[in-house]
Amino acid sequence: MATNADQHPLNQPVQPDDDYEHLIDDYSHFAPPAEGEILQGRVLKITDKDVIVDFGYKSEGLVPVEQVRQPDGSITIQPGDAIDVMVDRGRPAVEGYILLSHEKAARIRAWDTLERAQRESLLVSGRVIGRTKGGLSVDVGVLAFMPSSQVDARPTHNLDSLVGQDIAVKIVKLNRRRGNVVVSRKLAIEEEATARKTVALETLNEGDITTGVVKNLTEYGAFVDLGGIDGLLHVSDMSYGRVGHPSEVVSVGDTISVRVLKFDREKERISLGLKQLAPDPWESAEERYPAGLRVIGRVVSVTDYGAFVELEPGVEGLIHISEMTWSRRMKHPSKVVRVGDQVESVVLEVKPRERRISLGMKQLEADPWTTVGERYSIGSVVEGRVRKLIDFGVFVEIEEGVDGLVHVSDLSWNKHVKHPSEVVKKGQLVQAVILNIDAPNRRLSLGIKQLQPDAWETFFRKHQVGDVVRGKPVRAATFGVFVELAPGVEGLCHTSEIPSSPDRREDQPPLQIGEESEFKIIKLNEAEKRIGLSVRAIAEDEERTRLEDYQRQAAAATMTIEEAMHLKDQGENH
Repeated sequence: MATNADQHPLNQPVQPDDDYEHLIDDYSHFAPPAEGEILQGRVLKITDKDVIVDFGYKSEGLVPVEQVRQPDGSITIQPGDAIDVMVDRGRPAVEGYILLSHEKAARIRAWDTLERAQRESLLVSGRVIGRTKGGLSVDVGVLAFMPSSQVDARPTHNLDSLVGQDIAVKIVKLNRRRGNVVVSRKLAIEEEATARKTVALETLNEGDITTGVVKNLTEYGAFVDLGGIDGLLHVSDMSYGRVGHPSEVVSVGDTISVRVLKFDREKERISLGLKQLAPDPWESAEERYPAGLRVIGRVVSVTDYGAFVELEPGVEGLIHISEMTWSRRMKHPSKVVRVGDQVESVVLEVKPRERRISLGMKQLEADPWTTVGERYSIGSVVEGRVRKLIDFGVFVEIEEGVDGLVHVSDLSWNKHVKHPSEVVKKGQLVQAVILNIDAPNRRLSLGIKQLQPDAWETFFRKHQVGDVVRGKPVRAATFGVFVELAPGVEGLCHTSEIPSSPDRREDQPPLQIGEESEFKIIKLNEAEKRIGLSVRAIAEDEERTRLEDYQRQAAAATMTIEEAMHLKDQGENH
């Protein structure tokens, strides 16, 4: 049986070196920790004043609870959590416990972390404590200073918005001995953006659908942050419908899904599309808008040639000015519709490839030309307003949508009309006779002169060859002189029918222009409206009459002598 003396360490046999090392390891926890050594403990219990920590020694340690209390008064650690501590020899001892400091350990750990972060260019997490002169105070384990120029990659004026936020920063300057640390959020943002950009450049492809944040708006589109690289969402790719400004579709800060339309990796340019995420409405437009369908839409634009009507987002139709009313006297589409109006129309034609739909408003009413033959007859007199003057005639609107043409030759019997403005004026109310109706070709021939008797017809009815009429020479030609016999009726007196005069000069017309005289009708052609006149025939008739008178007088004189001689002879016989 072993005695107590036998069990004294000095009386034990000498152990090998390995056994001594084993004993040192077994009993090393009884040795006090070195000053300034950071230990990792485990929270056992939290009381009102202390946090009891097991840090691997024979005695447990106490950490003042205030060292783990947050600024808002809360305590975030719980029993079982790991916590950095170090022996605090600056406080009075408590029987059975070793006094520890989490605050000192955290500070030393923080400095070590900051030095490593600066050395290896790592990011550090910090909490913005508040504003200070020239920047912000940031808690990165120790109190650090962040100049205002290092707050953001872009100039920012609202520094207070970051107070209380947890942010990532990079160490710009560090002096452990003086306790000075300068940090930069700007460098952290730029580094993060560069990393995200690298990933985006490697992973993004044309046709991909990705998510981004609207970064900036311009007149022509929106720039979207795709994660370190920006893409342009052009206004034309925001919606199939009409977009006046990008702000009508997206706002700065919006998170949106977009499709990558084009990606130039060398120039780092990305074109994005929003509308491409939805089906193109034009693909099925032909089936949804067959010809003849009545539709209702909103007028989105009015031009000189018509109005564009939005039938649905991305699908617009054009009502041409000629399809707005059956009448032709409308000068501008704005007389019928205005932007914002809800209008009804009829689909006339759909061209999906050209993204065009032709619409008509006048088709909602009956075409007046379809019944014009029933409502008017040739020879009837109508009344209308002169709508347009052209070189060869006048367009007269006799009702809404029905115009007739008065040819220049049908304006007057009497006058030689060179232009319609010599007879009528635009806007004038006139009467006319219907000369011809061609409904299929939408043509109506009218005549104004037909309201009066034909002067030629009257003249031919009242005169015949041989009549002597009075007329006034109006113009001379190389072959004769034209003579006005009645308003609108002229005859030709050929040079051969005008007696020559020895007193007339060569440059003078054979007849005195404007001086009325008598002419004999020697030819009448009613079909060609030609009248032949002669001055010579009148002179010959006069000469013949004088000769006949002379002969009658001579004959009368001869009979008188004979009778006298006869009487004389009878008297001598008696």
